[in-house]
Amino acid sequence: MRERAVKLFDAAVKAADPATALRPHLTGLPTITGRYVLISIGKAACAMIEEAIANLPSGASFKAIAVTNYENARDIENCTVMAAGHPVPDENGHAAGRAVIDLLQTATSNDVVLALISGGGSALLPAPINGVSLADKAEVSRILLGAGVDITEMNMVRQQLSRLKGGGMARLARPANLHGYILSDVIGDDLRVIASGPTVAPIASRSAARDLLTNLNVFDQMPASVQNALKVNEPETAPINAENTLIGSNGHSLRAMLAASDGGVIITDSLTGDVADAAEYILQSALNNPSKTLIFGGETTVTIRGDGKGGRNQELALRVAMLAEKADLGDWLFLSGGTDGRDGPTDAAGGIVDKHTVQRIRDAGENPEALLANNDSYAALQAAQDLLMTGATGTNVADVQVFLRPTKG
Repeated sequence: MRERAVKLFDAAVKAADPATALRPHLTGLPTITGRYVLISIGKAACAMIEEAIANLPSGASFKAIAVTNYENARDIENCTVMAAGHPVPDENGHAAGRAVIDLLQTATSNDVVLALISGGGSALLPAPINGVSLADKAEVSRILLGAGVDITEMNMVRQQLSRLKGGGMARLARPANLHGYILSDVIGDDLRVIASGPTVAPIASRSAARDLLTNLNVFDQMPASVQNALKVNEPETAPINAENTLIGSNGHSLRAMLAASDGGVIITDSLTGDVADAAEYILQSALNNPSKTLIFGGETTVTIRGDGKGGRNQELALRVAMLAEKADLGDWLFLSGGTDGRDGPTDAAGGIVDKHTVQRIRDAGENPEALLANNDSYAALQAAQDLLMTGATGTNVADVQVFLRPTKG
């Protein structure tokens, strides 16, 4: 069952290959009098910009910058590659943000800007508004993650504190034409949310972001600079002028898993909300479908109550294992993994658990209940040797899950 599960996970990742997804949209790029300005951000940035460079018209003049996470960074000929922190922004990302802004401000009406966007771009490319520091923005992310917000809510706030997010990249590119090609890591594929929407209009107004923080009872926890910025309504700006194309998504990957499965069924493509509720949903789905391979996709959230190490996929896998221990399911296996190969601030993609996982944790001298209470799913799954380790995949279309039973015969 482990081999089957990993095979299905690999099918999901392969379907999200950024070069393959981008290639059909770049055929026949026109010859122009100016330059092509290529800006690629996110965990798939290197693969996307390599594909774009390869498809430029012969002899075209171009300038290229790719900003990606440390694991996916590599040298690319005729391209400046800048590695930065994820999920917590760092100074290298701040420098990358300044470099992108500087390049965009050189664009003319004779140029064409190709913006290649993939998941992770929001944290990788911080460009705080005046008066807000990088440390302040990192503190905002930390507080919001601890409050269990979803990605839409997270990016609603981030956009209001950035020069690039919420259409900032498109505004800075004027008067050049901008074409955005977007690989979605967001359930529902809302282009305003992916990488905080640098080429589209913002999710909501600054007052809506302020109201969200107030309703979560975290506004007063925000740095003073952030509170001051959000108390002032945003200035009037010109409409966003950009053409955006969605080139890949979680749904594409789920359909690839289905095609590679034996008797599979997609239960949902929107597994969201707290991991505790998601685990209950998965277990009930398994009880209701005892003979099928069950496929899920989405992006859950974790409410942080302890100081342990883990990620949403690891905690989801651990919770499923602990719930299933008390249910009559027979033999089973469950995998939950991030398609980027990295779950939270760890080196694991997620977890791959079975009916013996919880006992293996106990046999290793650990207390699974205590580890879960401390949000220490990494230590729990490591004790059971049930971490899903893939390394960085170079893409990101959110998370996928599969629940398996033994094949007959």
